Amino acid sequence: MLQFMLSLLTCLPEGVYNSPTTKCATGKPVPINYKYYESGDVIIGGIMSQVYLISDLRTFRRHPSQELVDDCLYFSASWTYLASLELLSTKGKFIPNYKCDAHDNVVAVTGGPDSPMWNYIANTLCNYKIPQLAYGSVPILNHETEAVFNHRMFPKSDHQYKGLLKLLLHFRWTWIGVIYVNIDSGEWFVQNVLPTFSQEGICFAFIDVMPKESFSSDAYEMFHLWLGIYEAIYRSTATVVLLYGEIQSIVFFRMLPLMKIFWDAPVKTKGKVWIMPAQMDFTSLPFQRTFSVEFMHGVISFAVPSKEVLGFQKFLQSRNLASDTEDGFLPVFWEQAFDCSLPNSDKGNGDRNPCSGEERFENLPSSVFEVSMTAHSYSVYNVVHAVAHALHALRSSQFKHRTKEDLGRWKLLSQQPWQLHRYLRSSVFNNSIGDTLSFDENGELISGFDIINWITFTNQSFRRVKVGRIDPIVPEVQMFSIAEDAIVWPSVYNQSQPLSRCNPPCHPGYHKNKLEGEPFCCYECLPCPQGKISDQNDMDYCFPCTEDQYPNRNKDNCIPKVYSFLSYEEPLGLTLTTFTLSFSIITALILQIFIKHQNTPLVKANNRSLTYALLISLLLCFLCALLFLGQPNAVSCLLQQTAFGIIFSVAVSCVLAKTITVVLAFMATKPGSRVRKWVGNKLATVIVLSCSFLQVIICTEWLATSPPFPDLDMHSVTGVIVLECNEGSTLMFYCVLGFLGLLSIISFTVAFSARKLPDTFNETKFITFSMLVFCSVWLSFVPSYLSTKGKYMVAVEIFSILASGAGLLFCIFAPKCFIIVLRPELNERGQLIRRREYNI
Repeated sequence: MLQFMLSLLTCLPEGVYNSPTTKCATGKPVPINYKYYESGDVIIGGIMSQVYLISDLRTFRRHPSQELVDDCLYFSASWTYLASLELLSTKGKFIPNYKCDAHDNVVAVTGGPDSPMWNYIANTLCNYKIPQLAYGSVPILNHETEAVFNHRMFPKSDHQYKGLLKLLLHFRWTWIGVIYVNIDSGEWFVQNVLPTFSQEGICFAFIDVMPKESFSSDAYEMFHLWLGIYEAIYRSTATVVLLYGEIQSIVFFRMLPLMKIFWDAPVKTKGKVWIMPAQMDFTSLPFQRTFSVEFMHGVISFAVPSKEVLGFQKFLQSRNLASDTEDGFLPVFWEQAFDCSLPNSDKGNGDRNPCSGEERFENLPSSVFEVSMTAHSYSVYNVVHAVAHALHALRSSQFKHRTKEDLGRWKLLSQQPWQLHRYLRSSVFNNSIGDTLSFDENGELISGFDIINWITFTNQSFRRVKVGRIDPIVPEVQMFSIAEDAIVWPSVYNQSQPLSRCNPPCHPGYHKNKLEGEPFCCYECLPCPQGKISDQNDMDYCFPCTEDQYPNRNKDNCIPKVYSFLSYEEPLGLTLTTFTLSFSIITALILQIFIKHQNTPLVKANNRSLTYALLISLLLCFLCALLFLGQPNAVSCLLQQTAFGIIFSVAVSCVLAKTITVVLAFMATKPGSRVRKWVGNKLATVIVLSCSFLQVIICTEWLATSPPFPDLDMHSVTGVIVLECNEGSTLMFYCVLGFLGLLSIISFTVAFSARKLPDTFNETKFITFSMLVFCSVWLSFVPSYLSTKGKYMVAVEIFSILASGAGLLFCIFAPKCFIIVLRPELNERGQLIRRREYNI
């Protein structure tokens, strides 16, 4: 605003501000564009003396302590109401609601960036339907009575709130502190905007209210409030602090670092990232010119987009006390800015050096005076353009209704302030820089916000660097843009992005666990449970991998599972194949031996038909183990269990038939025995066929109702997809095994009961032992089968097949082969009728 007041007369078209002079309260001649009041408020006349700017500039006293007291008095409703009412009075005569000067009619008013002061203006001027153009944040107004007459050279605040949220989320700042100004807009921000931040995952370490500006009797209390805010900021673990205030709030914010000298706890006043909204801007009291601005290094603020006005800096550089002797504001500002004393000054101070009048603004540090155009100054510049274009449009529409006046000038008939609203709302124009400006239906400037990074220097200067943009015109996903590499962070972070979290993030492989009684941003990290992963930071839950994948050791990634089945090539499969072929060859050799010696007494005495059937069934039992090796398919799955069940049923039936035949043969030798007629091949054939037929019925029922099929076992073995044969019906599978077990138990029982028969016929001893081995193998098979997973289940079943078959083969046929091959002299009829000589 200071810049604008100095440049207003030159930045606009020449001849606009040719006004007579008058006397202000101090008696100094100033242009009629400026009016001074006891409060220090200034009214600046504008285009054709019809546009007025009410500023919140203050005229400070000499001593810093008194300056603060007086300054706070000027932030009052009474002085603002007074300035507003004088606009409605005849010039030089304060008679509210009475104005007889036709040449000084107010058609539009704009005010300073302080929203409470603007509220006072709106309360008064809305009754007269005078257009009001605000270039700062506007307070919450009554839409029907006040807001309708307000036009804002300030973008829609919702865009700024979205930008603040996107900024926090972009840098993952989820743990922040908030300090807000104690006015209606601050309360509204806390109650309506901060909850939306919480919904997006932002937590608040503290939310403190900024004390009201007061330096009277409650100064001691205010000091303690500021000390409490200082402690809250620097005791908090939050790195980011959001300051939501007005333009004058930064005056008190600059005093915050001074609180450290009153705080006992050792603390660094650096390391905080300050975020400020667009309505805040750099403001300084005269006694603060020596305050360090280092703690503001790295501040991120929002600002209304601005550009440099052509000739603006050149004009400022040319200003001196002799350039405009009628500017009553300039001497006052000159003394404050250059800390000097002018001759005949009413604020003479012996401590100050005399002003030469040739001091230059560009030599001042930016903390005292910014030579470049600031966002607020640019907004005021656009206010004047907006009203000028609206007046031009109003004149053009009423050009036909005019009357001639003196000296050829034209005057609009019945021109009223409310007539300008329509043209302001619909105005679309380019200012002198080329920016296109327009208002929406609510009278707000259609624009976005710039994201500014503040960089401070040791000479009390600072520079604003644009690092991002909030553009509401583009789609929402693209409205926020920021150049991270261009941001300068506070020095303590050594140019690494600051983190602001309640606790360190949960890394992949862990998930968040809410802590009781703490904000939702505070949590502990727990490892993912078995079978689940988390592949990002701060995941609420771990999730399982897809069925064809499994978690890695760190539980932060899924690894594709490998397919597994018992193949011929792997060592276990190769070993089982070797044993299978070996037992098959041995069985075939034994069968060949028995066929070759089929007419010998020993072979005849052991029922050649049952012996051949048993050897062939054992050979097939060994060979059926090969069905379990290799990748399962539909045919192999159908044949595996059914072939095994039927063939083993034949083998066990043969053993049972042999046992019963031995028992009946012994009983038939007793005189008068009636079982003689049962002895022979017919009984053995009936036993084998009947038992095998029952097993065939069970397997047929199994295949008809729920046959086995190839299946994928995704879950039994970690990291492996097991290719297996699903039994289809587990009940039928155990029925097959149960029937085999029943035959085995019957065979074992019969053989065990006949173990003491005369040795010449006592084959039952070997059958008893073989069936004991057989039953032991299959009894141990069930728990082993159920306790193993994957291809090892198949290996257990193959081992059981081979072990039980080998038990029958070697226990029954080894002694006979020993006699036939190695002791052929014992294979004589005479030897067979002897008792207790050899065990056959």
